[in-house]
Amino acid sequence: MEIRLAKTAGFCFGVDRAVKLTYGLLEEGHKVATLGPLIHNPQTVEDLERRGARVADTPADVPAGYEVVIRSHGVPRSIYDELEARGCVYHDATCPFVRKIQKIAAEAEAAGAVLVVAGDASHPEVQGIVGHTRGEVFVFGDLAQLKAWKGPSDPQKPIFAVAQTTFQVTKWQESSEFLKKAYTNARIFDTICNATWARQQEAEDLSQQCDIIVVIGGHHSSNTQKLVQVAAKHTRAVTVETASELRPEWFADVKTAGVTAGASTPSSIIEEVLNSMSAEINDSMSFEEMLNASEEKRVHAGSIVKGIVTSISANEIQVDIGAKQTGFVKLSELTDDSSAKVEDLVKVGDELDLIVEKVMDQDGVIQLSRKKLASRKGMEEIAKAAESGEVVEGDVTEFNKGGVVVNVKGVKVFVPRSQATMRRDEDYTALVGQHVQLVVTECSGRKIVGSINKVTAEQNKAKREEFWANVEVGKTYTGVVKSLTSYGAFVDIGGVDGLCHISELSWNRIKHPSEVVSVGDTIEVYVKDIDTENHKVSLGYKKAEDNPWEQLKNNYPIGSTFHAPVVSLTKFGAFVRILPGVDGLVHISEISNDRVEKVSDALKVGDMVDVKLLDVDFDKKRISLSMKALLNDDAE
Repeated sequence: MEIRLAKTAGFCFGVDRAVKLTYGLLEEGHKVATLGPLIHNPQTVEDLERRGARVADTPADVPAGYEVVIRSHGVPRSIYDELEARGCVYHDATCPFVRKIQKIAAEAEAAGAVLVVAGDASHPEVQGIVGHTRGEVFVFGDLAQLKAWKGPSDPQKPIFAVAQTTFQVTKWQESSEFLKKAYTNARIFDTICNATWARQQEAEDLSQQCDIIVVIGGHHSSNTQKLVQVAAKHTRAVTVETASELRPEWFADVKTAGVTAGASTPSSIIEEVLNSMSAEINDSMSFEEMLNASEEKRVHAGSIVKGIVTSISANEIQVDIGAKQTGFVKLSELTDDSSAKVEDLVKVGDELDLIVEKVMDQDGVIQLSRKKLASRKGMEEIAKAAESGEVVEGDVTEFNKGGVVVNVKGVKVFVPRSQATMRRDEDYTALVGQHVQLVVTECSGRKIVGSINKVTAEQNKAKREEFWANVEVGKTYTGVVKSLTSYGAFVDIGGVDGLCHISELSWNRIKHPSEVVSVGDTIEVYVKDIDTENHKVSLGYKKAEDNPWEQLKNNYPIGSTFHAPVVSLTKFGAFVRILPGVDGLVHISEISNDRVEKVSDALKVGDMVDVKLLDVDFDKKRISLSMKALLNDDAE
């Protein structure tokens, strides 16, 4: 397969300028915050964040002491005013082509003209342009929207027409022709930047020579999507953010593949995609076929080789693969364990099976990977498991908004959130670091999806059958708290979730179960009630021996005294907490030897008072206390 790369692929001038400015400030030790993601490339934005840059949505979000970088898209005039009002130091990286359009917008306001903008109304560049005029504005995305416009509110108003710098060239040409015919007082400014013109023309030419065009760039990048639209007119066009999104089936029967990239795509990602595309040819081969083919052909990206370890350093090893170039394997390509040491993994003289990642003839070196080869082998096993429905095992390495990632034999298997846990409200992120069993439900190219809860459901089914065969009231179980609600805690007691009502969690009055237990806690519970028809179990957690009323009965006879807090006041007396969960009443007549008109005149909540136990009605749980009795005792 021949691969052709567009000449102008990669960073445009404006993006390159903004990126270099931001990295430069970080290297000089400045605290930097960008207004919105610096560019539409998630990998670059993540790298900047790792180096300390913050992303702020508005000037109000900028942390104190941080300097602001205005990205190449530009911002409305009001943002400059707000930054200056807040005393923020800012660096303006607005692309010169964008700044030119902002200036035209300001001129439209001064001339009393309507500003007509060809572009995406939700794109930050367009929002910034519109924010440089207080006059009438109309934004359109294509010729149909422009034709549907009813025109200026005042037909005598002139029109200033501009285009977003990354607007599709052919669409702008069509729109310009219409404006010239429909509005004789329209001034049309050609504001699509030179890099966009060149990229789109190259994409058009390249797409007519290739069986497929791969466009590299952010999925939310406007200029990247325009390139896809242009190329798709003549051939099959696909878009990827990184090499990991390439699909082997795209290149079946492809003789010539074209590659171009959006204006926000770093050269490192373009190089990574080109290297991976070279290796895609081998993806359809089995491990054994790849090994045989590699022995017959010269070394290239994707070849499988045997290497003898010749030297070891802290971060990499050097290997002899029998080629003129020297082979290197980084620690990160030996193992996923970031804490591992090279010397614990391999020794000089060891023979390793490796896959070629990159051949750099100019430098005389070859980059190799042991981890990716293991992943290739694992892929074959994963594919077989997907067909047979066999249960596989792996370690949960990370989570994201959609689910968790499980490393199975060196292959990343994505498990959607709905397939990770049995309960929707269960914390799926707690799976990270756990060794789990799962089944592979989909294995299509690089898209590998699995399910943990299908295995869990089968295991739980057997546990449930055993549980219902043996359960009885009063039986004790050790369970795990799976979730909390306002009315209680659900506890897994062996494939069955039982409810421990909030009143059964503590002898004290509590407002929420989280005051007693947390999700993930292992606790001992007992069965209070069973509903075999609906398969429901009520559980108890608080122990009879901890019942404060039993403690009162056994340990505190009539006449006992307490030094305790006042917890509430009523018209007829004050309640005093003599034991946790046990309150007694000091009647207004028992507060003092003197007449008390209002309880609040003598006591307030929080006061510590001495009281004497006069009487207890254990059936009605009523306690009579007296402060006056102790005063009289003292007098006697």
